[in-house]
Amino acid sequence: MDTQTTIAQPARKTLPKTPENPAPDPTLKGGCFLVGETTPDQLFISEDWNEEQRLIAQTVIDFCVKNIQEPFLENGRELEVTRPEDKQRVVELMRQAGELGLCGVSIPEEYGGLGLDFNTGVLFSEVIAAGFSFATTLGAQTSIGSLPIVFYGTEAQKQKYLPGIAAGTSIAAYALTEPGAGSDANSGKTRATPTEDGRFYLLNGQKIWITNGGIADVFVVFAKIEDDEDLSAFIVEKGFAGLTIGPEEKKMGIKGSSTVALYFDNCRVPAENLLGERQGGFKMALNILNTGRIKLGAGGVGGAKFTLDRCVAYTKARVQFGKPVATFGAIQHKLGDIAAKAFAIEAAVYRTGDQIDRKTRELLDAGLPSGTAKLRAIREFAVECSILKTKGSELACYATDEGIQMHGGMGYAAETGMEMGYRDARITKIYEGTNEVNRMLTVGELTKRGLQTKEIDLRGAGKRVPGFLLGRIFGRKAGGNYGREKTVVRGLKNLFLLISGAAGQKLGKKLVEEQEIVLNLSDILAEVYVAESVLLKIEKMRARKPSDAAHFEAQEAMMRLYLYEARDIALKAARDAINSFSTGIQRRMLTWAAGQLMPELPVNPKTLRRIVAQRMIEKDGYCF
Repeated sequence: MDTQTTIAQPARKTLPKTPENPAPDPTLKGGCFLVGETTPDQLFISEDWNEEQRLIAQTVIDFCVKNIQEPFLENGRELEVTRPEDKQRVVELMRQAGELGLCGVSIPEEYGGLGLDFNTGVLFSEVIAAGFSFATTLGAQTSIGSLPIVFYGTEAQKQKYLPGIAAGTSIAAYALTEPGAGSDANSGKTRATPTEDGRFYLLNGQKIWITNGGIADVFVVFAKIEDDEDLSAFIVEKGFAGLTIGPEEKKMGIKGSSTVALYFDNCRVPAENLLGERQGGFKMALNILNTGRIKLGAGGVGGAKFTLDRCVAYTKARVQFGKPVATFGAIQHKLGDIAAKAFAIEAAVYRTGDQIDRKTRELLDAGLPSGTAKLRAIREFAVECSILKTKGSELACYATDEGIQMHGGMGYAAETGMEMGYRDARITKIYEGTNEVNRMLTVGELTKRGLQTKEIDLRGAGKRVPGFLLGRIFGRKAGGNYGREKTVVRGLKNLFLLISGAAGQKLGKKLVEEQEIVLNLSDILAEVYVAESVLLKIEKMRARKPSDAAHFEAQEAMMRLYLYEARDIALKAARDAINSFSTGIQRRMLTWAAGQLMPELPVNPKTLRRIVAQRMIEKDGYCF
């Protein structure tokens, strides 16, 4: 079947119906993973995708193989938009993607899009990673470039701009960053001045690092109106007088993605192109970035899987000392390690995407308009989105680095594409908010919800830590299947509560200034979420009585390997934090308590990695 001809209007995934006027689901609260309990049956896992969703994923992969991977292998080089012919090719690819419906995955059907639910959009972001730097181009089109209009546009704005974006005949870009306003986006200097007759705004200023900027037809531009404190947003067309598009930037990676600066010199923007409310742009920017963050995390998972496929193929074919290098323990260590991280982070990604969909349905049932419900649902899980952005981007960089290593000298050569992947992956730690900003955001947002808005009972959870600690001292263990693993996950949660509580008591409001300690806490929090997600996934799969025992053994091995390493990462972060804010008896007591909270997980990591690697070698790539 030619799947590329069957995807124009797929059936949307049907969200589960709820009773009229349902009580809010307590598990659908961002950050509640730290203080609450989630059961395996509440978790969406990748094995739950329906036939339509799998077809969408395969269509994207087929498109990438035919139009991007095969031409790369034939031409021996990547697309570079600094070459005019390559830049035109990228525009053509967008048109082709639009014909398949791929430019409109997040745009409602009434405006020409596919209207997919959020989690299917996250799946799209995972599989488009097979498109190399074109993933950035198409990703901007389907996320930050179009979603501001989807969520905040007037009916007239949606009718005017969304059909072209969905069709790929109009390319969209998002212009927020300025030379002096990166992570501190609200400090931007671009100004919008109303004309005397009120018919236009005159934009003046500069934007930099604008993805799709050199090929875009429409831009969402953020600027402050007159002396406003907060940003507003505007829809700016390429042809508006006063807009100048700079040359393509010369970059380390994503060379096939257009990146330029924009210059506004009394750029005349019709008053009706104000997007959303005046001074609503900063909140808009944050909400849109949350969608990009989880999708970037999914892309990191997709990139790691693609890397594993390439590495398994190469190491099986490469013979040294009379046998394939895939049989060597050092290679299997790398294969197993990357796979375990990808498997675990994937569990957390789709857990979150599904929670956003379910929260959206809950808010719709409560009577909220569709756009408002979706925005609030995404905002609800801002902590999780930032965790996934950080973990997914770290995975992408780690996988491509180790991928080069497994290819040896050939990995350093352009013809295999491994060095391109390494260069492309590096930007993922920077855009959509640097990883450092996202790590600090997770702790700051969680703390605000626990101590200011009281949405999460952090204090109550903290008061239960001594009881858990006493249980550990007296040998109390979790019962049932995976008892040791459950104890590790509970220990991770209590470790965060212990260290964050002690640091908060010692430093008070000054804790926010101690960024190194906040980063330590964020690393523990991230391990809590991903470790719990992968354990829940395995519990759910076990309950289904998997028919392939060898396959499930490898999946269990990845879960145990991730928890084994998460424990060490969290303890190292805890020790660093303890030694940074405490002294004397407090330091000794906290160090002792941290060790008691985190029991050893008695596994053989070498064996676990080999089980996973050998399964992938047998199946010719990532098969989970």
